[in-house]
Amino acid sequence: MAQQHLDPTDPTAGPAPTGDALAVYLRAQATEFLRALRQYRETGTAPGTAEGSVEATRALRRSVRRISASLHTYRPLLDADWSEVLRPELAWLSGTLSMEHAYAARLERLLLALQRLSGAAVFPVQSGVTMGDRASEAVQLTAPHANAGPPSATPDRGNLTVGAAKAGALLERQLTLARTRAHSTALQALGSSRFHAVADTIAVLASEVPLTPTAPTADLRPLAAAAEERLTDAVAALPLVTAGHPYNAAALVHGLSPDPAPHPQDAPWHQVRLLLRLHRYAREALYGDKASLDVRLLTAGQALHRHRDASEAAAAAASAARTPRIAPATAYALGVLHADQRHEVEAARFAFQQCWQKQVVST
Repeated sequence: MAQQHLDPTDPTAGPAPTGDALAVYLRAQATEFLRALRQYRETGTAPGTAEGSVEATRALRRSVRRISASLHTYRPLLDADWSEVLRPELAWLSGTLSMEHAYAARLERLLLALQRLSGAAVFPVQSGVTMGDRASEAVQLTAPHANAGPPSATPDRGNLTVGAAKAGALLERQLTLARTRAHSTALQALGSSRFHAVADTIAVLASEVPLTPTAPTADLRPLAAAAEERLTDAVAALPLVTAGHPYNAAALVHGLSPDPAPHPQDAPWHQVRLLLRLHRYAREALYGDKASLDVRLLTAGQALHRHRDASEAAAAAASAARTPRIAPATAYALGVLHADQRHEVEAARFAFQQCWQKQVVST
């Protein structure tokens, strides 16, 4: 058995892509960044509070990730000093702009899970309703009086329902506070001299890419292949045999550890997600608009995103459960929620394993 190349068909029939193609790609991404920045400034609102501003912030993140990934994958073809200065700044900007959305999505995920586990109907998402409003509605729906009508709950379900309302309220307080702080941090970042320095550098990149003297004629494919090889090596190191089972009890046992550090089993999976993204962006730089859509890569990426979201949601539930002096029913609901999200982690690993094994063919 041997692993099939992730890009089984060559989308180009012409000559090998060179550093000139990389320059075109970087200029395009820099232009997208400047367009998104202009859109953000024209909205006149803070990120996360208006549809136009939210989309502009997402576009900023998309272009920043692609520029950063290209600087990583094709580093030998770019001016070393320039690249080494810009890469950490792009990582800072991408991370800063992503946190507000991450906290909002995490809260919504956890509240929906609480509703599902406690037997309450999923709250309707209405246009014009803020995340805080939806969260408050979700907490109300998990209260015992909101369950009139559905079949009678089992004793365990009843105990969960009692604690679900307070667990939801606790999560809402903690994650809304974290989101508010992330919102303020993003505002400060986008108004800082540090950000303006990054924006100025990207503005120059839109017209001038600092390639090395030999880069314009250098073949991009060996560097892209190296990025793919790093991905395949990282996947090979994953416990795919264990992930081939829908339920991994060992992962749940480790997840119940009182250690507040990140789950030890998750780190290699998060690394694979990042390497898969680098591989996708490397293909974009190689082929541009001619790059074929690899459904397997897309499916694998979606599974790893679900893995990341569930892992972080489980960590948030565990963190809330460590809040001092909470009621036993609240702690019970948070424990069930934590276990549920760790099951979601295992389901995502299983989905990735099933997707990835389809790429293995007989030699």
